[in-house]
Amino acid sequence: MISLNTDLLSDLSCYLFNALFLSVFLCACYKSPWRLIKSNSRLQHLCFGASVALILLWSIKADISSGISIHLIGMTAMSLVLGWDLAIVCASMSLALVTLASGSSWSSFAANGVITILLPVTVTYITAAIVDRKLPKNFFIYLFVCGFFCAGLCAMLIGLSVSLTLWVNDIHPWVTIQREIMTIIVLTIFPEGLLNGAFLSAVMAFYPDWIRSFDARAYIDDQ
Repeated sequence: MISLNTDLLSDLSCYLFNALFLSVFLCACYKSPWRLIKSNSRLQHLCFGASVALILLWSIKADISSGISIHLIGMTAMSLVLGWDLAIVCASMSLALVTLASGSSWSSFAANGVITILLPVTVTYITAAIVDRKLPKNFFIYLFVCGFFCAGLCAMLIGLSVSLTLWVNDIHPWVTIQREIMTIIVLTIFPEGLLNGAFLSAVMAFYPDWIRSFDARAYIDDQ
């Protein structure tokens, strides 16, 4: 997955990213089941563990060019496990801590929040809804479509979104983006899909009740 680490975004881009991220983040905070979290210690541990896992995952990154870094994201699995609201809240806190610890530019915080958090959460939510309503209730269909395929799709869309952001803000010409970034986008699809799919396989096998979007009775018990 490719993310931004530049402070060269235009004022208009910063304003749009900030407005979008803040509005969705506040909506997620409002929709999150805080009473359930307060009374359920297992959910507390799950949120804390997922946040720490993202911090570790996002801290392992490599700067591949001026203004961009590459690392795994894991947001597909987190969205399926926690739901879209808690996934946005927990991932946002993780992103803030990673930004603070790494000394990265805060001017690209909202941009990374939109591209690496809101985008994959939205894609995962739509994919899970389509699988639930349109496809047969099959364990392997859910796993491969929501886990492997959706994660790879998210990696591709994130890479394209970062490329478009760099081009629109004149940080890199499109020729440079095609030469240096497009190849990397292709290379991130399979690892991202494998990471999320493997994690979901383990959780669905041993702790299916952890996944908010997965109805174990419909996919396993009733089959």
